[in-house]
Amino acid sequence: MDRNKFIKKGMVGLGSIIALPSLLSSCKKKQGPPDGMGNPPPGGRPPMDSEPWDGSGSCPTSPYETAGPFPIKTPAQLVRENIVVDRKGVPVLITLTINNSDKNCEPLADVLVDIWHCDADGNYSEYGDIPMQKTDYKQQHFLRGRQTTDANGQVSFISIFPGWYQGRAPHVHVKVLDKDEKTLLVSQIAFEEDTVNEIYATEHYRGPADQKNETDNVFSNSLEGNMADSLTGNTNDGYVLQKTLIV
Repeated sequence: MDRNKFIKKGMVGLGSIIALPSLLSSCKKKQGPPDGMGNPPPGGRPPMDSEPWDGSGSCPTSPYETAGPFPIKTPAQLVRENIVVDRKGVPVLITLTINNSDKNCEPLADVLVDIWHCDADGNYSEYGDIPMQKTDYKQQHFLRGRQTTDANGQVSFISIFPGWYQGRAPHVHVKVLDKDEKTLLVSQIAFEEDTVNEIYATEHYRGPADQKNETDNVFSNSLEGNMADSLTGNTNDGYVLQKTLIV
């Protein structure tokens, strides 16, 4: 994919985003999956991660996290580069690299990558009228999408920076599947809090999140593996988020 053409095409109406920096290729790790693949938990409490992440080895797989409580319901119908739809917020180009832990962290081509996250108000599309989210967006599909990795194991999505909701630090969900749609990894991406707070001080956002990365019930035992490799840019031009995930 020609990334300059991709940015010019996708960011129309969202402002100009900064040039892409060099892609980082640090390796991370995973553990076995907790549950939480669907329904919101009783009482509205976010799901708890079940296993710690140690990050050992030369090419450790990324942390395996819960997909719930708001996973994509029909990802095959959302194959697209621009997932913004009508949401407002600071633009972000999300570039993900998928590497193969069984082949010395070589890029993994032709796998499916799904991402989803909440809007600036902390709401998810495809859900609503439940304890965790009163606003009803069940018939909308913003901030969700699927792409297939290229020869470099990369996919890119044009989005806005996610907001936050009660009890969770800011995050983006990622799911990696093979061509037969067998799940290879479900994970989440966390962000450096000073940069996040700069974004949350702008229009459309609600101020600082009520949960820090270190006390988040998903990130607290795997934070090093969840952190974005880089988040560069500014609130006027937008940001570039880069993350390498190892499956």
